[in-house]
Amino acid sequence: SSGINAEYGTAEEREDFSTWLEAGFTDSFREFYPEKTGAYTFWTYMGGARKKNVGWRIDYFVVSSRLMADVAASEIRESVLGSDHCPIMLLLANPAGEKEN
Repeated sequence: SSGINAEYGTAEEREDFSTWLEAGFTDSFREFYPEKTGAYTFWTYMGGARKKNVGWRIDYFVVSSRLMADVAASEIRESVLGSDHCPIMLLLANPAGEKEN
């Protein structure tokens, strides 16, 4: 289950997201954590949703296969407060186009 609602967004939005994945782009967080549950990036302010970790994962780094080869980490920073969203982080080990010395 992914929280308050098993599917976030409209059917069209979910279909569009799937189209990106089918075109060869990668959900970088899922690449590192394929089985992780309870990993959300948004919690409504109502009903103490964040404290109960009842939310949605609606913030993503979706990257090309070329860039995915350089992704060292993709994280959700759920402990960072101050918004109904939390930051997400993408760490590149060797950003595309940079040459190693």
